[in-house]
Amino acid sequence: MLVNVHQRESREARRGVPPTAAGAFPHQYGVRVRTTARGWTAVWLVVLGLAQVAAFIVVWRLALHTRTGQWLDTVALTGNRIGQDRIDGPVDRLLNAMSLFSLLVATGVLGFIALARGRKALAVAATLLIAGANATVQLLKHFLTRPDFGIDPERAAAGNSLPSGHSAVAASVALALILVLPRKVRVLGAVVGAAYAAAAGVATLSAGWHRPSDAVAAYLVTGGWAAAAGLLLLVFQRERAQVDSGDAHRVSSVVLGLGGLIAVVASGLALSWLMDLPQVPVDELSRRELFVGYAGSAAGIAGVMAVVAALVLVTVHRLVPRIKG
Repeated sequence: MLVNVHQRESREARRGVPPTAAGAFPHQYGVRVRTTARGWTAVWLVVLGLAQVAAFIVVWRLALHTRTGQWLDTVALTGNRIGQDRIDGPVDRLLNAMSLFSLLVATGVLGFIALARGRKALAVAATLLIAGANATVQLLKHFLTRPDFGIDPERAAAGNSLPSGHSAVAASVALALILVLPRKVRVLGAVVGAAYAAAAGVATLSAGWHRPSDAVAAYLVTGGWAAAAGLLLLVFQRERAQVDSGDAHRVSSVVLGLGGLIAVVASGLALSWLMDLPQVPVDELSRRELFVGYAGSAAGIAGVMAVVAALVLVTVHRLVPRIKG
């Protein structure tokens, strides 16, 4: 009789039937159910969230409260003139498509996907991520100040623009998309979402709407809210939820994250080359120097978004396990 039971469980395991659905015996009959390592995952999310908060503080202090930071931002923003005529059309269409209405529609669609999968907590977490990130960005933009060091007199009257609202909209939708999509299309969603959010950040620079630090700060705020949404999912995760290590997307996460790190390093090298130059008025810089500032900053924007998306992708299988329990 016992042999027949083990044979039946083996056949059902090969068909991919979960142990609970296959009629597996509970704990009192000697069968162990794999549960998620929620404690370590929670620690990882807290560390990840704090790291992005710390990175945001560094970006804020350097970009707004140092002459070098303001000068580098202004060089990049001035360099957007190079080739601007050829990309004005696509940039305007991309940015003008972002509105409160489109954000509400995107939030509704993502919530519907989560509910269609039978994941109520996931729908709440995705909504929290989008709403929290965008509200935080608007509050920070209102309360943060930008001292006038005389670096950018043309835009001094506009005041602070950090973080970027458009970048936060794109990034929050991209990260929420990674959370709610089923595992089979999750990697595709991560790549497309990260590319879209990176393009939005670079577009704000190309259009002259935002400095590069504005987009980077928005991504870090959104990444922090993604960690908070992950903690919420862990709170509501069932005790018997089962994690499959095959859902970790390790290779895709490494490729996406490594590509982002390479772009960030390239950006750092470009900006360090500029820092070796005398910080003359931006209007006196050569075309090559302006292009290095613009292209290097664009690489940094794209790289930071890729890293933030990779960190969510590598963790999502523990936050949204295939078997809910």
